[in-house]
Amino acid sequence: MNKDIDLILPWVDGNDEAWQREKQRVTGVTPSGDAVRFRDWDNLQYLFRGIEAFLPFIRKVHFVTWGHLPPWMNTDCEKLNVVNHRDFIPAEYLPTFTANAIELNFHRIDGLAEQFIYANDDMFFLRPLSPDFFFQDGLPVDVCVEIPHQFFSGQIDHMIGNNLAVINRHFSKKQVLKTHRRKWYSLKLGKGALKNLYTSPFACFTGFYDPHIPFAYRKSTFEAVWDAEPTLLDTTCRFSARSPEMVNQWLCRYWQFVTGNFVPDGADRGRFFSIGRDDEAIADAILHQRHPMICLNDDDPSLDFESAKQQLQRLFEQILPNKSSFEK
Repeated sequence: MNKDIDLILPWVDGNDEAWQREKQRVTGVTPSGDAVRFRDWDNLQYLFRGIEAFLPFIRKVHFVTWGHLPPWMNTDCEKLNVVNHRDFIPAEYLPTFTANAIELNFHRIDGLAEQFIYANDDMFFLRPLSPDFFFQDGLPVDVCVEIPHQFFSGQIDHMIGNNLAVINRHFSKKQVLKTHRRKWYSLKLGKGALKNLYTSPFACFTGFYDPHIPFAYRKSTFEAVWDAEPTLLDTTCRFSARSPEMVNQWLCRYWQFVTGNFVPDGADRGRFFSIGRDDEAIADAILHQRHPMICLNDDDPSLDFESAKQQLQRLFEQILPNKSSFEK
């Protein structure tokens, strides 16, 4: 079995004026319309330093970009594969400004390993991790916990609902739990096993716990989902902006659960923080490396951005002061 593990990291430079013009032309969204989602925290280098320091087993980092690059990036790094959207996304879906179209076509990246980790640019690795933290016997390690799906404002909840509709259309919950009961009720899930037991009487899958941390995937899972739902995924990829009719890459994660292609884990795999609201906890988490992985969410338009950015840089410098081979 090939034990290569890759990592996929999409990134966008929201300050690129050419990108802003193209996005406005295609989607009608002005640069100021979603500025918070794309402002540059100038901390991507610490994600790469964490990869090199804590995940040395990574064979290749596939850096997915619209075309721009950070000025400090060393494109000659042997472990780096810079991937333009047009290198792997079918032409009929381009240009695209939705994460959905980008993510659902990851399996088309040339040379991508069967086993890969998907991380966003606001996610960071804080501790030395082994390959077994992400994959065991070729299967992704993940927290498979069923919970009731709750709808709030925003289109992401509709996408999750669409994901669940696909899963329930293709799989019998009763049969899945019977076939893979040792995984769904594994003691490794901790209290999550009790939640799975509590939701077991429901005839259909009600929802899944979706932590905002890097996930482990198999490329063949994406291929299987495309084979099963080509029309739905094609429709999703053709939207130029977010729509409640879409599905997202979590569908592939759910697919791994219901097919039994995962290894259960309930340990501390990571934490989600909101910058501005959780600043003390963020500082503690980084300086004391409390968690294997963290996500630092930027969702406060009133934030003192420059001050918060400098504070985060100071924190990361404490644990990752040395340049990586991904930097010039």
